[in-house]
Amino acid sequence: MIGLWDTTGIEVVKALANERRSAGGLTSGLALTLIAVVDERQVREAEAAATIAASAHPCRLLIIVRADVTQQRSRLDAEIVVGGRLGPCEAVVMRMQGRLALHAESVIMPLLAPDVPVVTWWQCAPPERIAYDPLGVVADRRITDSAQASDPVAALRVRSDDYVPGDTDLAWSRITPWRTLLAGAFDANRTGVRSAEIVAPEHDPTALLLGGWLEARLGVHPTRKPGDGKIMQAVNMVLDNGDSMNLIRDLNAGVATLQRTGQPDRILPLSRRPLGDELAEELRRLDPDQPYAAALAAGTGKRRLGERGGPRVHIWKDPALAEKPEAGTAPAPEPVAS
Repeated sequence: MIGLWDTTGIEVVKALANERRSAGGLTSGLALTLIAVVDERQVREAEAAATIAASAHPCRLLIIVRADVTQQRSRLDAEIVVGGRLGPCEAVVMRMQGRLALHAESVIMPLLAPDVPVVTWWQCAPPERIAYDPLGVVADRRITDSAQASDPVAALRVRSDDYVPGDTDLAWSRITPWRTLLAGAFDANRTGVRSAEIVAPEHDPTALLLGGWLEARLGVHPTRKPGDGKIMQAVNMVLDNGDSMNLIRDLNAGVATLQRTGQPDRILPLSRRPLGDELAEELRRLDPDQPYAAALAAGTGKRRLGERGGPRVHIWKDPALAEKPEAGTAPAPEPVAS
């Protein structure tokens, strides 16, 4: 590891090039550049998740930690790691203070791996609008995590307002095990669904997306029932023939029970995955995720999200100076490049 304190972007580029030459074969075959915007307290968590994801998608990891933008003096500190504790990753952790933090792209652009896609991942409270952050504008794919927000469900609704193809959220990958089990339950019997109910906490974003997915795929609008746990607990369905089908999670054993009228109960695996596995799943596809767009649209009441188009254009917003909009004032529409 190389540490550079109170340095410049040019020195970081030079140090990374030197480390890559020293590492030799470790740095070949990069599949993408992953830009991670994180809070200081989550740097190690982001590194651990990226290490897991990099085992399937070797990448150049650029971690951005932004400090108080109101500081008068800008400062850049960087750590460079190639191989070592991060496995196939080559990583640069950059801590930016002062006004430099508002122009992180000026440091990032020379560090992007050539001829590979760019993915930006916010492992912090998602931005109000991705176009406010130039690190999102330069990316081919953008990953937020609504669970990091103070109100995760409200954050998902913001994501639907701001959606452009290429956006996704880790709350979507968290329901992949649920979607897999529910889809598999219909393989043997394709009976339609009359009604559905999701048992989950009120502010669970995964429940909103799962409900949207069921509505988009089955044409039924699920009702919500508050659960007594902190995570989604069950999906209960009434089929067109009057039978019931319930998928109930065991909160302690990492399994779920599939119950269906006239059939024996089945115990199926349903464990919570580490953050790195969720991130790796989102990095598997770099094209627009149409099933996510359909689920987000149905879950939030928005329509035709997948038909939105056009690249994002950066909208300058200074968080140190911007005034809060008056109550009831809608945000200005995002310009779209021609």
